[in-house]
Amino acid sequence: MEMQVKSADRNLLLELSGELDHHGAKNALRELELAVDAALPRLLVLDLTGVTFMDSSGIALILRAQQRMQLLDGSVLVRNVPSQARRVLDAAGIGRLVTIQ
Repeated sequence: MEMQVKSADRNLLLELSGELDHHGAKNALRELELAVDAALPRLLVLDLTGVTFMDSSGIALILRAQQRMQLLDGSVLVRNVPSQARRVLDAAGIGRLVTIQ
């Protein structure tokens, strides 16, 4: 799991690529927390364009991001979700908690 971090105007963009499974999500969560703590964004955008596989660990990462952003009175946007990852998110009903584009 790799993550590119871009920050501008209280917006934080995290571009994820690779497998978002137990191992990958653990590392991604650590990087996400460091990036959010450094930027203190109002909007966190998780771009999943490069995600090749996602399981329930990816759901946990998104929920953790949502909790973190609620503490900052911010929001989460998940975008460019590949079809396999979209099926996982839809099955879990994540769209009721965060915005998915």
